[in-house]
Amino acid sequence: MSTPDISAIAAERRQLINLAYRMLGSLADAEDVVQDTYARWYALSREQQDEVESPGAWLTKVASRICLDLLGSARVRRERYVGEWIPEPIPDQAPADPADRVTLDESVSMAFLVVLESMTPAERVAFILHDVFRYPFTEIADIVGRTPAACRQLATAARRRLDAAQPSPAPSTHLAGVVRNFQLAWAAQDIEALVGLLDPDVTVVADGGGRVNTVVRPVQGAEQVAQFALYLATQAPGLTLDERMVNGQPGLVGRRDGVTVAVFAFELAGDLIRRIWAVRNPEKLGPWTTED
Repeated sequence: MSTPDISAIAAERRQLINLAYRMLGSLADAEDVVQDTYARWYALSREQQDEVESPGAWLTKVASRICLDLLGSARVRRERYVGEWIPEPIPDQAPADPADRVTLDESVSMAFLVVLESMTPAERVAFILHDVFRYPFTEIADIVGRTPAACRQLATAARRRLDAAQPSPAPSTHLAGVVRNFQLAWAAQDIEALVGLLDPDVTVVADGGGRVNTVVRPVQGAEQVAQFALYLATQAPGLTLDERMVNGQPGLVGRRDGVTVAVFAFELAGDLIRRIWAVRNPEKLGPWTTED
């Protein structure tokens, strides 16, 4: 068997980044996983590399197993996390290196990633590999150490979680209009307009990671969320909310003195905002600092 082409091995990077980000909800962690995966490949002898029938499949298997291990330890780390943990948001603006770009589709929307967080590590890995990346259960079984039938059950359980937690996604243009109206009402500090855009059971979840001041528990109810939004406006003079695509969906980016200080993602129920995720942790806003 011929030695795998180095360029062909490197070309797998984007696929691995996309896979690991969906599994972990963190672009920084995904990049670490991919780096570790390549390190393990290049630690193989030339003879060992020659014996690998499909280097791409080998890299995917190794990256998936690393993610599976990280997901188990992440649960312990997040029990010590200050406040709520929200997946790291990513902008539409692509990194300079095309190999680091995450393909933006419904499987990276904030609503989708948040539901993935409720799954067991094995459910998450089986579901993402099968339903998102179309890997057969026979290959997934080898990764998670279970039978193909058990992996099928894991993916089915994960699918049920998604179906139960997510309403039918709103068309992007419709969501954009609601988000724009929210931004205008916020800028005008019009509490009646804000309440009119919010589902009565709306929830705001904020992630500051203990590094910035923010609520550590979800804020619920239209009146309470509207009051909270106005409170932010009064407590952060000079803050602007700009319309941006967040994880492939219309959202808002908060900036102060030219620095990104918050990213907001939204989910609708019908015509009203049902959930708002506010990421404030500076460690999760790195990809947004290069935006114009």
